[in-house]
Amino acid sequence: QLQLVESGGGLVQPGGSLRLSCAASKFTLEYYAIGWFRQAPGKEREGVSCISSNGRSTNYADSVKGRFTISRDNAKNTVYLQMNSLKLEDTGLYYCAAVLPTTVQSTCVPTLGRGQGTQVTVSS
Repeated sequence: QLQLVESGGGLVQPGGSLRLSCAASKFTLEYYAIGWFRQAPGKEREGVSCISSNGRSTNYADSVKGRFTISRDNAKNTVYLQMNSLKLEDTGLYYCAAVLPTTVQSTCVPTLGRGQGTQVTVSS
């Protein structure tokens, strides 16, 4: 079964940047649309961004548009989330998962492969 591993989280000051990585060790990611999600304590899961299997379609939550960029390198079997101009409210556990391909441009519905996540903490 598809299993993804996230990395790249950490503690950063407001206005800083981080790049998250989502990798698969035993499966070829190029066949999957992938989404990034986050969950903060006491809040519901939020879809952050999604990308189609070929990378041509992307989607972003309004809260991160213009600050985050999703990309993929299928040769490296990795999907990235570049996060710039981080805000306090970006704090949370970020994880990636395969998503329904037909939902990349809409609701980014996760299906399988969710990893343990990587913690992002934005604090001054």
